[in-house]
Amino acid sequence: MQSKEKFKTAETVFDASTLRVLHKLRDRGYFDALQGPISVGKESNIFSAFKDGKLTIAIKIYRVNNCDFRRMYLYIKGDPRFTGLQSHRRKVVFAWAQREYRNLHLARDAGVNVPMPHAVMENVLVMELVGKKGVAAQKLKDSPPEDSKDFSEKIILFMRLLHSHGIVHGDLSEYNILNFEEKPVLIDFSHGVKLHTPYAEELLKRDVHNIYRYFKNKGVLLDEDTIIKKITQ
Repeated sequence: MQSKEKFKTAETVFDASTLRVLHKLRDRGYFDALQGPISVGKESNIFSAFKDGKLTIAIKIYRVNNCDFRRMYLYIKGDPRFTGLQSHRRKVVFAWAQREYRNLHLARDAGVNVPMPHAVMENVLVMELVGKKGVAAQKLKDSPPEDSKDFSEKIILFMRLLHSHGIVHGDLSEYNILNFEEKPVLIDFSHGVKLHTPYAEELLKRDVHNIYRYFKNKGVLLDEDTIIKKITQ
């Protein structure tokens, strides 16, 4: 594995604990070597990694020391899958990573295009790199679709499939959707909640509004109430 000095990111991403976890995951065969950063976000950084000589792996490292863990705790404490979780920084961040891993599996089981999750350990998530020949697919905000109407319909279908399997994405927007060969791939599932959590309906409405807003600006005529009906019925 390359040394952490090669990465021009916050030092907290590669604290001693994170490096220990990365070494364990590498030794277990989930990847061979880190390559470089794909994206830098508010909660995490994502890196590409080699596996069997090809850039096919994405590694998401959740920040521990400089994350807004209190906000994360407020989001996750109502999730029945994480009952008894205390407001402890490291435990909350680890649960946040674990939740994204579980939600990705749920989404794939529902038939939604999402990255294949491979492993999660503490604050590190290993998953499929969505892209071609080692080049990561761009986010929808940077790569508008050629056929906006068709693209929006595919996203609404995915939202319906998620809902039918008891989950709401919770943070869906053009920032958390990839445009890979003119097909949507949903990412960033750490906010995803079960339908019976107290704020699931509110998050669904927010997701719908974000999709409505983006595609309205692309000339697609949508109605938020109609979208919600398509998703929930």
